[in-house]
Amino acid sequence: MHYFNFKGNDLYCEDTPLRSLVEKWGTPLYLYSHRTLCRHFEVFDSAFESYSHLVCFSVKANSNLALLKIFITQGGGADVVSGGELFRVLKAGIDPKKVVYSGVGKTEEEIGFALEAGILMFNIESSEELKVINQQAKELDTKAPISIRVNPDIDPKTHPYISTGLKKNKFGIDLPRSLEEYRFARSLKHIEIIGVDCHIGSQITETGPFVEALRKVITLISELRQEGIAIQYLDLGGGLGITYAEEVPPHPNEYARAILSEIQGQALTLILEPGRVIVGNAGVLVTKVLYTKSTQEKNFVIVDAGMNDLIRPSLYNAYQEIVPIAKKTEERYTADIVGPICESGDFLARDRLLTKVQKGDFLAIMSAGAYGFAMSSNYNSRPRPAEVLVSGNDSFLIRQRESFEDLIRGETIPDFLSYSSTSRAR
Repeated sequence: MHYFNFKGNDLYCEDTPLRSLVEKWGTPLYLYSHRTLCRHFEVFDSAFESYSHLVCFSVKANSNLALLKIFITQGGGADVVSGGELFRVLKAGIDPKKVVYSGVGKTEEEIGFALEAGILMFNIESSEELKVINQQAKELDTKAPISIRVNPDIDPKTHPYISTGLKKNKFGIDLPRSLEEYRFARSLKHIEIIGVDCHIGSQITETGPFVEALRKVITLISELRQEGIAIQYLDLGGGLGITYAEEVPPHPNEYARAILSEIQGQALTLILEPGRVIVGNAGVLVTKVLYTKSTQEKNFVIVDAGMNDLIRPSLYNAYQEIVPIAKKTEERYTADIVGPICESGDFLARDRLLTKVQKGDFLAIMSAGAYGFAMSSNYNSRPRPAEVLVSGNDSFLIRQRESFEDLIRGETIPDFLSYSSTSRAR
């Protein structure tokens, strides 16, 4: 459920018409519903209330400080995959003991930063990473708390680009080798083993793959305990899907029942890393129709948001519902909704049946709260959009729209390039 609804002919975010937000903040514009964000987090967290757990929001889904603060205030932790994300959550005021650090490519500097911050644990992705973390902990005269990310070779039945639990994926350590890796970790003086980690993918719309992976991990935990390796935490990752079009993902309560039925009596603290399921349907991207045109083959709606603002359709051929923020006509036609980027792959929808629009109209790209702004870029030297948080009938600018000056911030022209070609020839 979300709080973007039509009242009469106008689309509202909570109690505020999108038209007024566009007039105030311009386009392209990311909008987030505070009420939706809070509700989604509360529903997910309460689904596991009968079991010791920690909900660590997956920061890669949306890293805006204001959104992070919402989840921190509700008692949440964070799953980070870079030093930059760790910096963000610390700036937002998180307790470092509620932070887990995932990702296959942690640098020595990032590892040192996380150790000094005192995070809950690292999710280890390779033997070499384990050695580096041990060395960094030695240099800081401390111990690094770790879990090993195991790859259970489970097909999550999602887009191949966001599948992470198969043998051919770059993530984690194969389950058959994981026991050997835990033994190696136990031999390292500056490593403290506290958990097991598993993450099989994103936008998963059924519970079966989660349960199948969990059963394999529980078997591993039993083997580890038999060898005297105490496991306190089970990190199940995230991946629960949302509705973009006609998907019918399980409710968090159904997901929780499936998980908890498998781990009762295990004496573990469960770590969960939801991202998309919390923020996905809590945000929209509003864009202005710049032009319309028709060829012998197609109708085109050209808007001011492009693949640099929302890359999911171009990258994954992902579906995002697109609706006008003000209903003007019932006339419909089929068109491609495309952006201003000089790439044929710059589209937000292809062959989409939609209400006929004209120059100056505004469209809302729904379910854009996850992997929207977080994956945006300055391609074609386009400033990134503003982000606004809506609460009731109030709106708050939580990220300023970038300016042309922002595009060149940090760039310099070397002095020798300031000389003319004639003077250089002398």
